[in-house]
Amino acid sequence: MTKVFNRRRFLKGSTAAVAAGTAATLAAPSIARAEPVKMKMQAAWGGGIFLENAQAYVKRVNEMAGSALKIDLLPVNSVVKTSQMQDAVHRGVLDAAHYVPAYWYSKSKVASLFGTGPCFGWSSNEVLGWVYHGGGQELFDELMASLRLNVVSFFNSPMPAQPLGWFKDAITDAAQMQGLKYRTVGLAADVMGEMGMSVVQLPGGEIQPAMKSGLIDAAEFNNPTSDRDFGMQDVSKNYMMASFHQSQEFFECTFNKKKYEALPAELQAILKYASEAESSDFYWNNTKRYADDLVKLTTEQGVTAHRTPNSVMKAQLTAWDTVVDRISGEDPFFAKVIDSQKAYAKNVMNYLNLNQPDYKLAYKHYFG
Repeated sequence: MTKVFNRRRFLKGSTAAVAAGTAATLAAPSIARAEPVKMKMQAAWGGGIFLENAQAYVKRVNEMAGSALKIDLLPVNSVVKTSQMQDAVHRGVLDAAHYVPAYWYSKSKVASLFGTGPCFGWSSNEVLGWVYHGGGQELFDELMASLRLNVVSFFNSPMPAQPLGWFKDAITDAAQMQGLKYRTVGLAADVMGEMGMSVVQLPGGEIQPAMKSGLIDAAEFNNPTSDRDFGMQDVSKNYMMASFHQSQEFFECTFNKKKYEALPAELQAILKYASEAESSDFYWNNTKRYADDLVKLTTEQGVTAHRTPNSVMKAQLTAWDTVVDRISGEDPFFAKVIDSQKAYAKNVMNYLNLNQPDYKLAYKHYFG
């Protein structure tokens, strides 16, 4: 039997269904989207390429974390002075900091071994290899525990060796460095002091004015790009390239441990792996910028770039031996870290030195 379509009954039923659906929707609890975890990270940099590097790390984290986590990057001295940044993170005044271990070197000279220590024939890349795969991170965590610091740190961005720096006259012999007032940081201060220099530790922005006023006679910061931004070419025309005083360094991204451990595991992983990824981009980006700015310094701004003589660098190695032996005798943990580094460097650099071709030979073949 065929049912007769009843339009009035259909509309009445449809209206009731819609009303019931609307009532159910209104009765259901609204699900609010969780607010992102927010972190404030202060950088040790007021501008220039290092601030750009800090921004690149933060951008990488924020893009990977999406709506779950947002880091706000603050420039130098926004909340505390650079020398107070680690304490501020420890206390929770800051959630995080972007700087180098040499900036809290006054707490423990072991800090300088994480980036500004002696050269055992390795570069920054190999020191980071030691951190991640040679026991370095575990030793760093042990140091933090011994200092009772409530922080977690990740290391990234292997820097090329730092130049010896800017001098009034080109350095051809280590004897010329005797008595010069010189700016550097970390254990390099001990090494240069051992070589007869009078060392002054100054923040980057104060270096050029200090040299201009005669407060210091010579200085280094880090690289041709930063040096050019500071205007070092206006106070000196002799740029000494290559040195063992700081031949390997990298950034430290440090977080308040309590806040870090409160994050979900996936956000903790993002903070860590963004640090590792930043290492690659830093090296690709910064080495090109440094090379370009060295050309500008020498072709446009009257600077002469000199290769530091081997005799001077050998004298640096001898000074390093004296400094390391002295501090190792005073601090067993310092000696423990040195032994770990030497074992790693001896193993890894044996392979690399045997296997790597002489790249300078190939460069001279093509470019003279």
